[in-house]
Amino acid sequence: MNQARQGPEWPLSRLYELISGAAEEPRPWDEIRTLFLDGARLYMVVILDDGAEKLREWTVSEFARDAGAFYSQDGFWEREISRRTERFGSIAHVFSTYESRVGSPDNPPAVRGINSVQLIKGPDRWLIASIVFQTEQEGTPIPSEYLAED
Repeated sequence: MNQARQGPEWPLSRLYELISGAAEEPRPWDEIRTLFLDGARLYMVVILDDGAEKLREWTVSEFARDAGAFYSQDGFWEREISRRTERFGSIAHVFSTYESRVGSPDNPPAVRGINSVQLIKGPDRWLIASIVFQTEQEGTPIPSEYLAED
């Protein structure tokens, strides 16, 4: 099936699949990079102990370096638990609620959060233009409307 016809959710679903695995399983970073538009960025909103927010930013290659080091320590599994997609023409936004497990895919979730993913339809498939994510924390729970499918 033509990848573009699989919809804007396809690269995000594939990303979850590719980043998940045991510590000794190297991630296919070259394939992961193909899911992103050239120049794409990833951003993480971090809540500091004093409540202030800090923004971390990566290129896809920088994220591969930093996340790859983390994933190879204990293993990492991330799965989507809810999704909301909005689309107009060749642009889309996916609000994807996730849970992450460390050490084993059978462990309880270590963290939950939301990926805000912006996508654009290229000539033959959808590409991720950016991802902004934030984890759930005390005082910042995931709202119930982002825990259930539309």
